[in-house]
Amino acid sequence: MKQLIETIVKPLVDHPEDVQVNVVEEDFRVTYQLSVNKNDMGKVIGKQGRVAKAIRTVVYAAGTSQQKKIFLEINE
Repeated sequence: MKQLIETIVKPLVDHPEDVQVNVVEEDFRVTYQLSVNKNDMGKVIGKQGRVAKAIRTVVYAAGTSQQKKIFLEINE
């Protein structure tokens, strides 16, 4: 899943070397914390959050086979 997020986000940003995905695993949930360069936040979020929503949709769909709830946080 971490690889999937990086594969989706890196082509969107100007600083792909700054893209990092951290995984926080708990009992019934997995949180993927995506951090990008400060200048790339607008590109990852998109107008009215459309790009971020699309990324979350793909990640959630890919994670339906897991027994845990999946969350994606986007940080600077």
